[in-house]
Amino acid sequence: MTTSAPVPAASAPGVTEPADRSVTDRLVESNRAYAAKFADPGMDARPVLHVAVVACMDARLDLHAALGLELGDCHTIRNAGGVVTDDTIRSLTISQRALGTRTVILIHHTGCGLESLTEDFRHELEDEVGQRPAWAVEAFRDVDQDVRQSMQRVRTNPFLPHKDDVRGFVFDVHTGLLREIDPTS
Repeated sequence: MTTSAPVPAASAPGVTEPADRSVTDRLVESNRAYAAKFADPGMDARPVLHVAVVACMDARLDLHAALGLELGDCHTIRNAGGVVTDDTIRSLTISQRALGTRTVILIHHTGCGLESLTEDFRHELEDEVGQRPAWAVEAFRDVDQDVRQSMQRVRTNPFLPHKDDVRGFVFDVHTGLLREIDPTS
């Protein structure tokens, strides 16, 4: 399995691609190839399985493959750490109230970069650019405990009407397996 976008062939015979071609240019060209074969699946924005998955943005997590999901099955909300932030709650609220999801799955993973950061990251940014970010880093030391905290944030949020089916997991980046986290441990 490749983990990078293919380098598309030159658009015309005899045309050489510039050596300084950007990643964005490669991705846009890949999109053109995708769109040429694209067929409208005829679905709307409501996930077929009525599930929202909140996960880390880590490039090693191929959520659709790991969970056996197809296009249209779920809403996927990703951020650094898979942390349940105010913006995550905003997305989940829209997902549940406007688009019919009822299940929330939270996925953190082993070897997360947030385990090596602290809130000092914000202070360093402030020193560098002269302004402190309005957001928290949400760094953590114990991935299991952070999953529990994320589950609790979902289960206690007044904007979310569906809190009965909220489960949290840690994805092992070396084995591909999910390990469920008991919310009460």
